[in-house]
Parts: sequence; structure tokens; C-alpha cells
Amino acid sequence: MRLRYLIICLLFLLPQWAMTAQDRTDSRFIEAVQAYTSGDAAGAGSRFETLVKAHPDMDAAWYYLGLCRMAQRNAAGAQEAFRKAADLDPSNYWYRDRLAMTYSLSGDTERTIAQYESLLNDFPKKTEIQYNLINLYLQEGRNEDALKALDAIEGSMGKTDASVMTRFNLRRQQGDNEAAYQILRDYVDEYSSPYVLTMLGDYEIGMYNDTTALAYYNEALALDKDYAPARLGIAEAYRMTRRYPEYFSSLGGIFSDADIAPAAKADYIQALLRHTDRRFQQSFVPQIDSVVAVAMTVHPADTTLLQTAGSWYAYSGRTAEAAEYFRRNMEIAPESLPAVATYAQILGSLENWDEMIRVAEEGYRRFPKETAFLEMQNSAYYFKKDYRAVLANCERMLSITPADSARTLSALSTMGDMYWSLGDKKNAFKAYDKALKVNPDYAPVLNNYAWYLCQEGTRLKLAYKMSKKTIEQEPDNVTYLDTFGWILHLMKRDVEAKPFFKHAMLYGGKESRTILQHYARVLEVLGENDLAVYYRSQADKLPKDE
Repeated sequence: MRLRYLIICLLFLLPQWAMTAQDRTDSRFIEAVQAYTSGDAAGAGSRFETLVKAHPDMDAAWYYLGLCRMAQRNAAGAQEAFRKAADLDPSNYWYRDRLAMTYSLSGDTERTIAQYESLLNDFPKKTEIQYNLINLYLQEGRNEDALKALDAIEGSMGKTDASVMTRFNLRRQQGDNEAAYQILRDYVDEYSSPYVLTMLGDYEIGMYNDTTALAYYNEALALDKDYAPARLGIAEAYRMTRRYPEYFSSLGGIFSDADIAPAAKADYIQALLRHTDRRFQQSFVPQIDSVVAVAMTVHPADTTLLQTAGSWYAYSGRTAEAAEYFRRNMEIAPESLPAVATYAQILGSLENWDEMIRVAEEGYRRFPKETAFLEMQNSAYYFKKDYRAVLANCERMLSITPADSARTLSALSTMGDMYWSLGDKKNAFKAYDKALKVNPDYAPVLNNYAWYLCQEGTRLKLAYKMSKKTIEQEPDNVTYLDTFGWILHLMKRDVEAKPFFKHAMLYGGKESRTILQHYARVLEVLGENDLAVYYRSQADKLPKDE
């Protein structure tokens, strides 16, 4: 009797046990999805792995496992998971779409196309499938298939800007430029599109048909009076036809419009500087200043515009004004490495060495991996003739850079130069020796080392070997040519020295007082006194080399 009662109780409890097991599965699935959406792809992937082992028919778990593997750049594993999900539920669009994506990522264009064609068959109203297929057909050179897919899109959805631009780009890829633009003309005869009208305006501007271009731009603005690309197009038409008052007036209106993105304004100013000639820029400095000022009034804290304004003033030779823009940019964006570095560099142009040192130190504090800030400081310390400060900075660089790195090489090279400037020849040569252990062929160190050896008048054979390496690496470097030629002179080999000085004259040697004097001395030794007098007189006209 008791056994019968127990069996009855168990039968009543079975549905509750079954529901609890399902609840646990659902709970684990939800937790795994939450882990994935929170960015923990690895942790979520482990949970989904456990779920699909316990429930291999759970298509949603396979799908999410594929997403996790995609996030971990495991394309093959993702493909396997999406294929399982799609096999379990072929009616799910997203399973099959993601499977197609993995085929594409693996470079299997044939299977990608087949997958999308199969999807299109089951989901004929999904135009994104057709656009994907068009791109794939074009990649494979299947232009007719691409056109058929495009016809299908326009047949079911009508013509759109997207479809006409796809057709336009297809014609251009086929090399039929005129037919491509005729497609756009036909389109705007039927449909209203500021975007396509502006494209046609840009084309006509490129063909120097300014009247036709202006007509297209104005038609675009009749549809959308604030359409910025058309407004810029009109301004460009004025510029290209040298109607400068109208050009700058149009530009002022555009740049005073707060609804136009500051990045677009910055891009335009940068393009103006790149693509107009120097004479235009010099002729209209006040007008360009005005345009920049208007943009800065509307967007006073935009870092891209501040950087662009600074670049304009630097480009037009007004370094102090440029520095002010770069300073404001750095203060607004202290976390931006380029902003801090640009301001430090412009301070160097102003020879404001103390402020450059301060800003570079602040930059290094914010960006401790960027030893370039220490090198900026070194430049400032050097011009202040504070050679010991340069040495201290180089020691800082050596403490944080790998022993075989380019930074280490640069630091040791600089230390050698500074020790020599301080009259400490012993430590100078030690620093150079350490540098050459990092890179035995490093030309700047080889040249300086060789030069200082020949200055002492000792170990000329070693100096010769070092210097010879430098001119083999850089045969047109006038500094290296001068060093090598002078070493040959000191070795009483003036006949051999002369061609190197003569070569140096072709590559800037005439601008160096020292090199001209060295050449004159070699010529004197060779008895070519008239030439020697000429080059010595040229040297006397130049200031002493730094």
C-alpha cells in the first residue's frame, strides 16, 4: 500500500521536475546571452559550448555560439556553429545570413553567392540580399548578373538613390563614364534627389561647365535649401570662375551655419589649402582668415577646427597665431596626443624653449610611452646649451626603452654628442661604442665618431673605416662627404679627397662655410690656387656653421 502511494506521489511530481529542468536551461541561456551582450565573448562562448553539448538541438544556442566565436576571430568555428543553427531552423533568416557572412570572411565567394541566392529565393523582399549579391557579382566580374539583380530591386521597390548609384558605379567600373552620368540625368528627370543633382553639378564643374553646374546645384537647393553639398558646390563654381566676392560670401554663409558639421568645414579648409595654388592663398589671406574666424565663432571648442585653424596660420607664416590655436586645442583635448605634440612643436618654431620644455614634460607625464616628448625636450635643452639636461633626459629614455631599440640608439648617439660638447671625450666615445653595439652600421654615430677622432688627429685609420661606411650608405649626404674628404686630407690623400668635395658641391656643400673651407684647403694642397681662392671667398661670405 505504501509503495502504491509513493508511485502516485511521484507521478504528480513529474511535471514539476520537467519544468524545473527547462527553467534551468532557459536560465543558463539567458545568463550566457547577458554575458555576450556585456562584452564577455569568451565567457559567454564557454557557456554556450556547455549548452549545445547538453542540448544539441538548441538552434538559438548554436547561433549565439557562432556570434561568440566571431567576436573571438574564430571564423571556422563560427561557420560551424551558424551552419548547425541554420540546419536546425532553415526558416530563420539571421542564421543563414550569418553563415553567408562567414563564407565571405573566409574568401569563399562561390559559397557566399550560393547562400545569398538561396536566401533570396526564400526571402525575395529582402533588398539587402540583392545588394550583397550585386557586390559579389561585381567582384566576380558577373556584370550581367549584377544588372539583373538591380533590375529586380527596381522592379519590386522602384528606383531609389541607392539603386541608381549602384547602376552608376557599375557603368563607371565598365569604363563607360558618359553612360554612367546619363543614368543620373535620366533619374533626375523622373525623381527629385538633391544628392544626385549635386553629383551632376560636381561632374559639370569638373568639365568646366559652370553654368550647367550652377543650374543643377540650384535645383538641388530648390528641393532642400539647406543641402550643404550643393551650397559648397555653388561656392566652388564661383571660385573656379574667379567670382571671388560671391565665392567668399557663399563660403561665409556656409561656415556660419551651425547645422553643418564642423568636421565638414575643417575638411573643406584643408582641401582648399591642398588643392589651391600659393598665389591664390596669398591673395586672399584676409578672406580665408574671415572664413576660419566664422567657423571658430560657431564652433569655438571643436578640436578638428582648432587644429585646422592652427595649420592655416602656420602655413601662412603666422606662427604666433598658430600657436594660440594649438594651445586652445591642447587645453580642450588634453587627452589627445597629437594636440599636445603639435603645440610643443610649434613652441619650438617660436624658440620658446622654456615653455616647450614644460609642455613636453606634461605630454610625457600624460603619455609615458611616448619618448618623443623627451626628444622634444632635448631639442629645447640643446638650443639653451643645457647639455647636462639633455644627458639626464637620455638616461630617462634608456631606463624605459629596450636595449636594442631605435630609441636607445638615438639616446646613446645624442649622449655621445653631448659629452663631446662638454669636453668629456672619454664618455663621448663610450656612448658611441655602446651605440655601435646596438647597430654597427648606424651612420649618424659612425660619422660623428669619425669626425671627432680626426679632430683629435689620432686613430685616422679607424675614422676612415667608419666614415667610408657612411658614404656607402648615403653617397649624396654632404656632411658625410665632408667628413670622409677631410679624413683623406689628414691622411695626405688629397687627390682622393677632391672628388668627394666636388660631389658635395652638387648637393648643398656650397651653403656650408666649413665644407667650402675644407675644399679650398684641399685645392691649395693640390696647387689649384685660383679655385682655392674662389671657394675660400665663397666661404667668407657665409656665417659660421652651428
